[in-house]
Formats: sequence, C-alpha cells, structure tokens
Amino acid sequence: MVRIDYICNLNQNLVSNQQSGAYIKIHIAVLLFGFTAILGNLIQLPAVMIVWWRVLLTSISLLFFIGFGRTLKDLPPALIRKYVVIGIVIGLHWICFYGSVKLSNASICLVCMSTTSFFTSLIEPLVIRTKINKMEMMIGAMIIPGMVLIVNNLDISYYYGIGVGLLSALLAAVFSTMNKAHIKGADPYTISFIEMSGAWVMISLMLGVMAILGFTQQVFFPPSISDWLWLIVLALLCTTLAHVLTLKSLQHISVFASNLVINLEPVYGILLAIFILKEHKELNPMFYLGTAIILLSVFSYPVIQKYSQKVA
Repeated sequence: MVRIDYICNLNQNLVSNQQSGAYIKIHIAVLLFGFTAILGNLIQLPAVMIVWWRVLLTSISLLFFIGFGRTLKDLPPALIRKYVVIGIVIGLHWICFYGSVKLSNASICLVCMSTTSFFTSLIEPLVIRTKINKMEMMIGAMIIPGMVLIVNNLDISYYYGIGVGLLSALLAAVFSTMNKAHIKGADPYTISFIEMSGAWVMISLMLGVMAILGFTQQVFFPPSISDWLWLIVLALLCTTLAHVLTLKSLQHISVFASNLVINLEPVYGILLAIFILKEHKELNPMFYLGTAIILLSVFSYPVIQKYSQKVA
C-alpha cells in the first residue's frame, strides 16, 4: 500500500514538473510572438510578402531537424493532409495579423489577439468534442474589458485594423485547437515543417492568382540588408523556435491554458515596442488597469483549475 502511494505521488510530481516546464516553454514562445508585431513594423514589405518569406525561411530551417524529410515517410497521407490544412489556417492568420499591424499599429493588433482565449472557449468544444466549460468562457470573456481599456480613444481609421486583428485571433483559436487534436500524430519539428510548407504553398498560389488578376505585389524582395536580417530573426526565433515550443507545451497543457498565456502577447509586445522602437508613449491608468485584467485572467486559470481538481 505504501509502495502504491509512493508511485502515485511520484507520478503526480512528474506531471506537475511537466506542466511547469510546459508553462515556461509557452511563456518564452509568447515573448517571441510579441516581438513579431514589432518586426512587422520594421520590415518594409506588404503583409502577404512578410508571411511568404517567413514560412519559406522557416520551412528551410526545419529541414535540418527532420532529416531533410526522412521523418515524413512514416506518416499516413491523411495525417499529412490535416497538418497541411492547419498550415493554411496559420498562413491566413499571419496575413491577417500583419494586415492588422499595417492598417493600425502593433499595439492594437496585439491587443486584438488577446481575444483568442474567448474564441477558443467556443471553438475547442466543437472541434475536440468536449463539453463547453463555463469557467473557461467566463475567464476568456474577462479578456475583453482589458482589451477595451488598453486601446482607448481610437480614431475611426483604426477600425479596419481592429476587424482584421479580431479575424486573426479567431483563426489563431482555430489552428491552436486543430493542433491540439492532432498533436500526438508526429513530433513537433515534423508537424511544424508540414504546416509551414503548407502555408507557403497556399500563399504562393494566392500570389499567382493575384498576378493573373493583375494585383501584383509592388515589393517582392526585402529592400535592404536590415530587412533581410529582421526576416531571419522572424523566421528562426519568432517562428521556428516559438512554434516548436508551443507544440511541445500543448503535450502537457490544454489549448485554453496555452492561449491564456498567449494573452500576454499584447503586454510583452507593447513593452517591447516602447523599449525597441523608442515610442515613449504615455501609458495612462487605463493601460495598467487593462494589463492587470489580462494578467489576472492568465494567472487565475491554472490556480482555479488546480483548486477544482483538489475539490473533485
């Protein structure tokens, strides 16, 4: 009996350590994700071309981790197709993300992304076929007042950016949920490669159709060395590393929990924008109150979940 209790406690400690490690990974990934909006402002390319180069460079970097395609041989074609579809959704999400940055600014785009958890609380039960969790919906809804408080006194010219940003958040909830449903089908590097490659093919076809219709991109290649450098940072650190860390964290925490941490993206991103871009914006009390609400939502979920498990 003592031996069984010891094994149970050991397993519980192992699970706890795995979850702690998963939260550390997702926080590092979110910090890198927050930096992508800054890069969207720094890179002098249209939104579609930023994503095209991003997924291309990321796919090339991932080839070294998957043995130049050897890990793909053991995957069923049906599973590969599912990852390709997820990659297409990711590509559309990034186009909307950078479109929001270009139509408004990095801060507004990042705050729109904080609605991802609310969308996830609605989408996850439909895709993974679980019951709607009222607690998750309540905590996810708490993000919305924080978003409103952070972005106050907006000019009407930003409304298009807000709409595209919210669409980006919806697509983020969709691909995160789909990734969770199929995370055990392959290793994170192989999944990332298939998804990035799928996004690249989709955007390439999109650019081809646009060219046929006469809507060619004015700028295709990065215009300066600094743009090339920022694209490499975007691809290797903010995409390859961040995407793999996110997938690894999903092996031990739920989609909703990971997306709650992703709600820190606007906080990290705005602070990075102030520090790196030297924006020196005056942060009024509404910003701090909105940030506090987002932080409360992010950190309250693991505490409430742990307490509810003990009660159960």
